[in-house]
Amino acid sequence: MAEFIKIYEENPNPKEIKKVVEVLQRGGLIIYPTDTVYGLGCDITNTKALERIARIKGVKLDKAKFSFICYDLSNLSDYVKQIDTSTFKVLKRALPGPYTFILPGAKTLPSVFKKKKTVGIRVPDNKIALEIVKQLGNPIVSTSIRDEDWVIEYTTDPELILEKWGSLVDLVIDGGYGDNTASTIIDFSGPDAEIVREGKGSLEIF
Repeated sequence: MAEFIKIYEENPNPKEIKKVVEVLQRGGLIIYPTDTVYGLGCDITNTKALERIARIKGVKLDKAKFSFICYDLSNLSDYVKQIDTSTFKVLKRALPGPYTFILPGAKTLPSVFKKKKTVGIRVPDNKIALEIVKQLGNPIVSTSIRDEDWVIEYTTDPELILEKWGSLVDLVIDGGYGDNTASTIIDFSGPDAEIVREGKGSLEIF
């Protein structure tokens, strides 16, 4: 059964964050809070961990539509081709926030993602998620955890998350109740911006 730890978003305990980072560095999977729904994540540099997430989600790793959770936009060029100034300005306005931006993938992507033409970039407005990524030193690859209940599409209660997912992951963070609305997804990989999914993030920012 996964380890279950409480972390307060207002002031995340550095010792607890370090514990989470150590799990990720060992190739572990975590479930953690974001500014939208809870996410299932692992270290972007660990192929075995990435393969575990793909198996859990029932997809092939090279076809998986995972997001990269970043601390900020400073290392964007490691994962994304050069983007124009107007697109970058939108990202700067929107992030940190409840948005996923689909952007053209760079040639410097980790080998397991080399075939991907696009990547989803997230900088969530959640101190727990951001502190984890900051201490880890590189992005977390992440996917939302869905609830089988169609009324509440996403699981929001950390204890229920532990009950359901505890045998599949290594650590579950209780960061309080999550949201049940996913991020807004905007595709900037083509000539024009395209709204893929309207979620929590307001479209007025564009």
